[in-house]
Amino acid sequence: MLSFLYFWKMNSLFPSEKIIFDLPDAALEYYPNLFDTATSNMLFEKLLQEVPWQQDEISVYGKTHPQPRLTALYGNEGKSYAYSNIVMHPHAWNPLLMHIKNEVEERCNESFTTVLLNLYRDGKDSNGWHSDNEKELGRNPVIASVSFGAERSFHLQHNTLDVKQKIILEHGSLLLMKGSTQHFWKHQIPKTTRAIGPRINLTFRSIK
Repeated sequence: MLSFLYFWKMNSLFPSEKIIFDLPDAALEYYPNLFDTATSNMLFEKLLQEVPWQQDEISVYGKTHPQPRLTALYGNEGKSYAYSNIVMHPHAWNPLLMHIKNEVEERCNESFTTVLLNLYRDGKDSNGWHSDNEKELGRNPVIASVSFGAERSFHLQHNTLDVKQKIILEHGSLLLMKGSTQHFWKHQIPKTTRAIGPRINLTFRSIK
């Protein structure tokens, strides 16, 4: 079977630009500049300073170690979220995150109950292969991923086909994953040896 590797790096001029990926068993849309540069800079700095970042312990193959990134959860009251044997309880929405949430919901015509924030402090921080397919997200969940700060490479790989996708997630961008994507694909943010600055990622989702 042929192996396909796709690469996208868009220097966009128009906020309305949308890229649709033609991939099997997936529905992916990419908006390179949901937020303009000045707004993205401001939101990044405020998120970096105001979010109560935490570092949880994760267990892999019987060994426990610090998660290789910082996280925070915000959302509707009572909507906890569990992944990798970690249970997170949400902080209440604040005006900053509500502003971002409203912009995302307007652009993608969806509504979300929860946002998981990840802070990648440098190239050593990462997020291993996984799918956002936890049962509390329901069938065919919609995941809206917003990025601020240093660009990072986002990798996707089909679970059964020899098909891969690589996207450079830009400052102020939105990646929308929906349909059967989480059932047939896994994704990761790999480590990099390049000297890069911090990145903040917000993944909006709806917990049932």
